[in-house]
Amino acid sequence: MIDQSEIPSATRPAPTLEQVAERAGVSRSTASRAINGGDRVSPEAMESVAAAVADLGYTPNRAARSLVTRRTDSVALVVPEPDERVLSDPFFAGVLNGVSTPLALADLQLLLVIARPGESERTARYLRAGHVDGAIVVSHHRDDAIDRALQASRLPTVFIGRPLVGGESAAVVDTDNLRGGRLATEHLVRLGRRRIGTIAGPADMSAGIDRLAGWRAALAEAGLPDDAVVHGDFTVDGGAAAARELLSRFPDLDAMFIASDLMAAGALPELAEAGRDVPGDVAVVGYDNSGLATTTKPNLTTVTQPVIAMARAAGEELVAQLQGRAARTEQVFEPELVVRGSA
Repeated sequence: MIDQSEIPSATRPAPTLEQVAERAGVSRSTASRAINGGDRVSPEAMESVAAAVADLGYTPNRAARSLVTRRTDSVALVVPEPDERVLSDPFFAGVLNGVSTPLALADLQLLLVIARPGESERTARYLRAGHVDGAIVVSHHRDDAIDRALQASRLPTVFIGRPLVGGESAAVVDTDNLRGGRLATEHLVRLGRRRIGTIAGPADMSAGIDRLAGWRAALAEAGLPDDAVVHGDFTVDGGAAAARELLSRFPDLDAMFIASDLMAAGALPELAEAGRDVPGDVAVVGYDNSGLATTTKPNLTTVTQPVIAMARAAGEELVAQLQGRAARTEQVFEPELVVRGSA
């Protein structure tokens, strides 16, 4: 009989489940159950199978394993945005960074699912068809069918950001966006600014709505007008266009709260083009405290949104659900103001 260890690894056939069972001294079915979670397997048999797997270098066949466990060992990160937005916005890089760690520790594969405009129904069908064990949804909009479909399904799901439709019973990880909008605006008021405009986020996203509400609340408390509002789309180009419109309609502005760092990065050159010094003529506060905030000129005063920590919490929540724990309804992170040169 040929000793498998004498055969070069490049040409050696992959060990089989039968060989694992023989090495461990158990039946094939017991070895299979041990490898796929240990259901109805004694501790002694589990230890023997684990030793055999290590000795032989056995790698379970995921396709066969999924037939036994009815699990794919993969989860989806669902982003209902255009491709170019996902690839250019540092927010999504932070989400991927934070989510990947808890999923890797749980031996789960992460699939990125970009639900382009108009494809929500197709994406929802894919997610419900058993291709993944769970989903994390980020950057969702009011009319996304994905939100409603996943909340109506039995698929374990976590939302990063509060869904606008039926989010009361969903598992949500978010930051206190209303409080963040207040922090930014209260800082501008303390600086003595009296004509404070805002470039708000999209009106069909909870982050855009809540940050705008925080801006309004702080101005109402200070007895200042809240009519200087233009909505952007959380992109550099959207921020630039919104800044041009805001300056055209409200030339007396002495401050801006801009609801994302990307939009602020687009607005700052427009202010310079209009001959408005920052912060001398117009103080500017952004939102996110992304790496971009330290590259603008001047560096951007902004509100921290702990994206990586939020995404890590979402990943941990999904793993807990997959392990049988009831969904935790809401985890909310507190924002903080970071003061730099723009205000």
